[in-house]
Amino acid sequence: MNKLDSNLLRTFLAVADAGTFTGGAARIHRSQSAASVQIKQLEDLLGEPVFKRHGRGVVLSRIGEVLEPVARQVIQTLDATMSEIVGGGLEGSIRIGIPDDHGKEALSKIIADFTRDHPKVDLMVHCALSTGFPAALVAGELDLAVHEVEEVGPAMALLREEQMHWVTSRAHNLLERDPIPVALFDRACWWRDVALQALEASGRAYRIIYSSESVTGVAAAIEAGIAIGVLDHSALTPDLVVLSETEGLGAMPTSKLVLDCGKSAQDPVCRTMATAIKGAFAAARK
Repeated sequence: MNKLDSNLLRTFLAVADAGTFTGGAARIHRSQSAASVQIKQLEDLLGEPVFKRHGRGVVLSRIGEVLEPVARQVIQTLDATMSEIVGGGLEGSIRIGIPDDHGKEALSKIIADFTRDHPKVDLMVHCALSTGFPAALVAGELDLAVHEVEEVGPAMALLREEQMHWVTSRAHNLLERDPIPVALFDRACWWRDVALQALEASGRAYRIIYSSESVTGVAAAIEAGIAIGVLDHSALTPDLVVLSETEGLGAMPTSKLVLDCGKSAQDPVCRTMATAIKGAFAAARK
């Protein structure tokens, strides 16, 4: 008699929670192809699909809806038992900063997994605009932080690199306006500085009509058609259009998402968390 494997159930739950094979694979630190193979194995065992295609992602099928609560109960029981038996090795505390934008979901999942695997570690998560993280690391207020930089420093580990773009709404031609309406970040952020330098170099008249502390806020203003702005590639949606260099605003640099370490970088808890974060982003790139 065929039996369900817990690894197949973990992959099933990861894809179900993420709503895509790519997102689910990243949650369990696997490649998309590996996750697809495991879902196919699960479906072969059950004799029916566990997902249905829905837009750009997937939703649970009828049999998937039956399996989902049982899979959660099984995995939670296994994880709780494992933590009780072997989870007593790592003890201590850690303070970590994660950005309050579109990267928060992936990092939150990594931290949740760390907490499950190391229940005796006290974890303080500071979720906020990341421009203040470097100073907090220097001051000893954070042990680790994830944030975006223009250049990777010696104490930083590169997690992801993305191209930045000038972006406008698909439904509005704002480049014909004089001055051009612009949406920017309203804190001391190097994205804001790069955008202003490009605008000055273009020679075009512009007016900052919208400011926000978050990527989500800037993207919302652009999608609404009230301004153009700068976003990285992962923030693009079907309602947004990338402006080319020929449209007069110049090329933009890449943005580097990094893991930055404070004074306690060699502490065992910090090293273990850093390894988990770097490993998850490395798996997502495959």
